[in-house]
Amino acid sequence: MGTIRVKDGTTIYYKDWGKGQPVFFHHGWPLSADDWDPQMMFFLERGFRVIAHDRRGHGRSTQTDSGNEMDTYAADVDELVQKLDLRNTIHIGHSTGGGEVARYVARYGQAQGQQRSAFVYHSRI
Repeated sequence: MGTIRVKDGTTIYYKDWGKGQPVFFHHGWPLSADDWDPQMMFFLERGFRVIAHDRRGHGRSTQTDSGNEMDTYAADVDELVQKLDLRNTIHIGHSTGGGEVARYVARYGQAQGQQRSAFVYHSRI
């Protein structure tokens, strides 16, 4: 568990457990990284590295009055992905988290012509 301070000064809280191929979980509104604990434990027990963050304005991250839109959410994710040096990451999003994943993959999903991430959409029924 840790935090990262992104370019505009917002503090983003995250969990980072295990080793192996990374699986990054993106929560829905108005949840937090804790919503993914059962799924994170499932993948952790199978040898994956699991990451989840509290999006700005949610959970333990800074409660912001600006940047609460997909472009900034995706930029925050990219800063965290870079800090953690994630490669070949599977991104799983629920609700707003699905939109965040789609924007992140569209804007930052490829670096220097190499695939950096995969998109998996998860919706609870």
